[in-house]
Amino acid sequence: MHPLTARAAGLVLGWLADEALGDPARRHPVAGFGTVATALERRTYADTRSAGVRHLAVLLTATVAASALLDRATRRTPLLTIPLTAAATWTVLGGRSLRREANAVREHLDNHDLPAARTRIRSLVGRDPTNLTADELARATVESVAENTSDAVVAPLFWGAVAGIPGLLTYRAVNTLDAMIGHRNARYRHFGWAAARLDDAANWLPARLAALLTAVAAPVVGGSATTALRTVRADAHRHPSPNAGPVEAAFAGALGVRLGGVNEYAGLVEDRGTLGDGPPVTPADIPRANRLAATVTALSCLVTAAFATIRTRSGHS
Repeated sequence: MHPLTARAAGLVLGWLADEALGDPARRHPVAGFGTVATALERRTYADTRSAGVRHLAVLLTATVAASALLDRATRRTPLLTIPLTAAATWTVLGGRSLRREANAVREHLDNHDLPAARTRIRSLVGRDPTNLTADELARATVESVAENTSDAVVAPLFWGAVAGIPGLLTYRAVNTLDAMIGHRNARYRHFGWAAARLDDAANWLPARLAALLTAVAAPVVGGSATTALRTVRADAHRHPSPNAGPVEAAFAGALGVRLGGVNEYAGLVEDRGTLGDGPPVTPADIPRANRLAATVTALSCLVTAAFATIRTRSGHS
């Protein structure tokens, strides 16, 4: 079997494992990476961009080196390509767990338990949920489902198709570091600058692929591909994130709802613009968002696996 064909098979099997099992309950490798990054930060932290660059360089160098060794093992023993790629893919994907968390918030909202919903949503968003209403919690949930379907599913599959195991693991390291230190607060404004910018670059193409696939999937939730794409063109630029904007706008258009607005992050108020011209999100829209996300996830797996197969036929290795 050609290495790229085996890579495609590994991506599909890893996606199936994530859909069947979700994230490991304990000893998740990504959590382990986060623990190491936190320990290193105690030694590398300084309120400068250069310190952040050094911190990033150390962690990514180690990740690239380890993943390159795994990739070399698959080249020497092609039969290892499928199981190792599948294991790496399962490790870095988060589609099922994302939708499970969103559904847990919806259940609390259906039971009119706002305190429980506000507590549960902290696993999905960074905004302050203390005073959010049921509809505001629903909006936060749908926005998280949209953005993280791109970050936690489409992007890792994209980089896995492009660069195999090194692409999968290095992307997840970049995205994890952005989540940890890529904040615009007093501590990380300078130290996390490099992590945030690198994550923006790594997600630029995948986010646009995710927006396109969202438009393709729109009919699954009674939406229109045309409306989804029109919303991306009209409103994506309103969002401060160059990558969350297109994906959230595509979800807003596909679902026929309005996303965006003012959010509070650790005392900082941020206007994320208005995405879409439909009615505001309600808790009833969360299952629809999950269904749309699941369809986008499946399409992204098919597209990235097909990309690897096409590269095989074109003679790349």
